[in-house]
Amino acid sequence: MAYSELIKSFERIRAYMRQFYVYGFKRREEYNQKSARSYDNERRRVESWLGDHMRFRQTAKGKNVFLSVDSRVAGHNPLYKAWKAKSFTDGDITLHFLLFDILYTPEIALTLRELNDEIDKRLSCFDVPCAFDESTLRKKLKEYMQEGLILAEKQGRVTLYRRSECELSAPGGALDYFSEVAPCGVIGSFLLDKTDTAESRFRFKHHYITATLDSEILLQLFGAMREKRAVTITSVTKSGKTAKTAVVPLRIYCSAQSGRQHLMAFVPGYRRRVNSFRVDQITSVEPGEPRADFDALRADLDRMQAHLWGVSTQSPSGARMETVEFTVRYRDDEPFIHQRLEREKRCGAAERLSPNASRFSAEVFDAAEMTPWIRTFIGRITDLRFSDPALQKHFTDDLEEMYRIYGLKGGDGA
Repeated sequence: MAYSELIKSFERIRAYMRQFYVYGFKRREEYNQKSARSYDNERRRVESWLGDHMRFRQTAKGKNVFLSVDSRVAGHNPLYKAWKAKSFTDGDITLHFLLFDILYTPEIALTLRELNDEIDKRLSCFDVPCAFDESTLRKKLKEYMQEGLILAEKQGRVTLYRRSECELSAPGGALDYFSEVAPCGVIGSFLLDKTDTAESRFRFKHHYITATLDSEILLQLFGAMREKRAVTITSVTKSGKTAKTAVVPLRIYCSAQSGRQHLMAFVPGYRRRVNSFRVDQITSVEPGEPRADFDALRADLDRMQAHLWGVSTQSPSGARMETVEFTVRYRDDEPFIHQRLEREKRCGAAERLSPNASRFSAEVFDAAEMTPWIRTFIGRITDLRFSDPALQKHFTDDLEEMYRIYGLKGGDGA
């Protein structure tokens, strides 16, 4: 792609806009600060924002491009579009949240090397670790210092960095966002009630508002996790009855697909070490005794994550682990199929077999959780295998029933 509408450095695009469309109206031949290719790329980018307001006239010297804005028609300044095209790289976003998580109070002051070491430590746990050199970190800190978000102070020969004080009376969008998307977001709503704020800046395409009803249960579970203690939960069963279960709460899993929240907890004496409970079916939480093995139990869950597709930790077939493997075929103009596999593979693995075929494989506790996702590839699947014969038959029978409903003849493959 020759150019992108999003920009990293606003100053560069600002200079082009001033030179060509605001003050200078220069032609390509008159601009010698950059190459002709750079000129063309930036011109196309600007035209993508201002196309409705661009005009040109042919002169003896060639084509002359200019802006024409009718204030009777344009209710907003069209040049604002340039500001709204500012982009952020993955590194920008990663550094932003890491820095303000490490310097979470103004009392914490660290040197550049200490900050870099802490960032490396936090990123080292990923399969593909990300690293930032001190030069990049120094530039990011300087940027935040100019914005007034980070303060620097000299102590001898070293410079210490700390975050600046922030007033609750000016929460910006942080509380707006937290109150709508985070577990226990009602806390943010209470804080917003105590501030003089305008209308929320956010609108959500998928907004799971009913989760707020579980906030009190979540607060009690988070409190038990913080204190590393067991609890007794009372939950509603499928039959409508209530049951009490002694558990050690370990983590809360929130589905980005449905908004449903699950408690992942160790159940003493149960056939599996960890089980899941729907938070919206828990009616009460009674605190129990502290658990000395809490950290070890949470580490067990973290290791299990490598084989969790959703929240099910047990196979209906009774097998310790189930395997799934399928192959998809796609056309030359459908590279997004393999990209989907890479993006959505979770604990599985995606392998490109040829320019037009890819294989997905996974070893999970419960392969039945994967079937809704696998169905989205129907029409491209050429081979599909489940280690559980009952699940394989169930999937095939569903396809045959679909063929029957639509009056089609079943194929050899999936």
